[in-house]
Amino acid sequence: MTKEEIIEKSTAFFVDEFEVESSKIQLDANLRETLDLDSLDYVDLVVVIESNFGFKVKGEDFLTIHTFNDFYTYVYNKIQEKSQVA
Repeated sequence: MTKEEIIEKSTAFFVDEFEVESSKIQLDANLRETLDLDSLDYVDLVVVIESNFGFKVKGEDFLTIHTFNDFYTYVYNKIQEKSQVA
């Protein structure tokens, strides 16, 4: 999966699950603030990631994710790791 495909798929579930306008989803925008995430929303986000991208997410992974670009890079790297192991 390319980074562009990840961005496209992610934007769709951000809009659907978190009811945010797609125009607010910018690479350098703060993920937590833009999606208005609270602790329960992070649980929802983990479930959405695991079901859409097929890998397990650890809570501490989110410590390094601040922007949407950080998020896309994280997902891309996890998918690459998974494909190298398989």
